[in-house]
Amino acid sequence: MAAEGVLQALAQQLFAVPDTRVYAILDGASVPELPQTLERFGVESECLFRGELEPDLALVAPYLASVRPDDPFTAWLLQEGWGRHWGVFAVAPVDLRPLRMHLRGFLKVYGPDLKPLYFRYYDPRVLRVYLPTCNAQELRTMFGPVLRYVTEDEDPSALLAFWPEDGQLHTERTPVAGPSSTTRRV
Repeated sequence: MAAEGVLQALAQQLFAVPDTRVYAILDGASVPELPQTLERFGVESECLFRGELEPDLALVAPYLASVRPDDPFTAWLLQEGWGRHWGVFAVAPVDLRPLRMHLRGFLKVYGPDLKPLYFRYYDPRVLRVYLPTCNAQELRTMFGPVLRYVTEDEDPSALLAFWPEDGQLHTERTPVAGPSSTTRRV
């Protein structure tokens, strides 16, 4: 669980880009009772999987949820989920539906044997390893309308922000806990 100072630092970083919306891409396999929680908080959200899902699959599916400053859901998500690899954040100047369509395109990838595989890019442990391996075209594809992806660092006392610029990935690591609050660009 994140302390109050950490919550404020996280929120400050998430909502720092003007004229954008912040979304959480959440992993139902990591967040207990995610569909029920989204409904209980009345969050604008949609499952990234298409169509009507069996109840068991709906519980473990990825969801895209709108995150707003000073919202009880946002406070709950940061308080309970930070450091538990519940998902990643996307900062984008688009509405939920177009972003959902963009993000759905990455759910399946094909292995060397051309077998379809689920790509769990919404797990921070995957995204923070995957993005630095992308070339310029892959970055354009992965980001699309997303200006920044934000996730917990391996050490959850810091967050990582990723964005493309001039065909290259830029990364910023910002401490959100502890006595030092210096930002390091990578």
